[in-house]
Amino acid sequence: MNQHVRLSSFYFFYFASIGAFMPYWGPYLSELGFSGAQIGELMAIILATKIIAPNVWGWLADRAGVRMPIIRLGALAGLLTFTGVLFHSGYWWLAVVMAVFSFFWNAILPQFEATTLRALGRDSHRYALVRLWGSIGFIVAVAGLGWLLDALALTWLPWIVLGILLLLYLVTLRVREPPDADHSGDGLIPLFSVLRRPEVIALLLACFFMQASHGPYYAFFTLYVEGQGFSRAVAGQLWALGVAAEVLLFLLMPRLILRFGAWALVTMALLLTTLRWWLLATIPETLSALILIQVLHAASYGVYHAAAISLIHLHFAGRLQGRGQALYSSLSFGLGGAVGALASGYLWDGVSPASVYVFAAVLAGLGVLVSMFGMLRNRVG
Repeated sequence: MNQHVRLSSFYFFYFASIGAFMPYWGPYLSELGFSGAQIGELMAIILATKIIAPNVWGWLADRAGVRMPIIRLGALAGLLTFTGVLFHSGYWWLAVVMAVFSFFWNAILPQFEATTLRALGRDSHRYALVRLWGSIGFIVAVAGLGWLLDALALTWLPWIVLGILLLLYLVTLRVREPPDADHSGDGLIPLFSVLRRPEVIALLLACFFMQASHGPYYAFFTLYVEGQGFSRAVAGQLWALGVAAEVLLFLLMPRLILRFGAWALVTMALLLTTLRWWLLATIPETLSALILIQVLHAASYGVYHAAAISLIHLHFAGRLQGRGQALYSSLSFGLGGAVGALASGYLWDGVSPASVYVFAAVLAGLGVLVSMFGMLRNRVG
């Protein structure tokens, strides 16, 4: 088994765990009797650990100069701590279990991203071709479980997630540490010097707004679709469709980045994401509209993520790679996702389900403005 297959296998099982967990955890919590606000709070806890955990683990990895031992430890600890959901279903118990579990689960991906980019070396623009296997894993999990959980009780969900987390840990045992890169001169560019650059600030802010706009999607999309009269199996297929569209874009991203540049692609992705959430707020009743909305996931994740990762890799060089990936994860998926999920929970209960996606569209629109500023600054620089 060559290294590219091992790298791809990690992405497959990591994102399969997300496909099993994120779309169905909201309905699982709803079936346990939690309110919309409580679901939003619990989902926000899972996302909020990304604010701290990736930075702690990124610092450790950069100091140690190796990542795979840390990734293996995180995968094993995530597997063991998730078993806590089997023992009790109270709000505070689940809050603690989710915080501890996600501290490990959320921390390993940024370090694996850095490992992948180091393994690819000068072929880093081909990252999307490895990462697309994560999308395939997500599709397999979300579509399969959409059908399965229509037939089985949702109480099986924690056991299914545990099985995938076990496979993820076993895969980490097979991935080798890539050869170390040349770090000569790394110390000449301190982290805070990079963070002071206007284009870097704009990039991180744009990523924050993009993922804040996705917080309502991850927390409530399945419940929202079911509220329109569709089955859980249809909801699962819609999740899978979105990620299938993302896979097609990942195949094209190496050429798109070389042709148009990463900044232009981030800006375009935010524009299409704004349209996506607005459509979801205003015309969610028909299947054809939902299919169009989910096809736009190709832009709001596929184009955006590959382009953003390219820019992070560019700005955070050498031994800053681990902390750069950690900052990207913590400020966007962590802080952004937590803010979006938390606010959407209160809007869901206090205003209406549709208002959640109006809020998401506003957030993505703010991201467009910030990204345009960053793109202009990058050209000036």
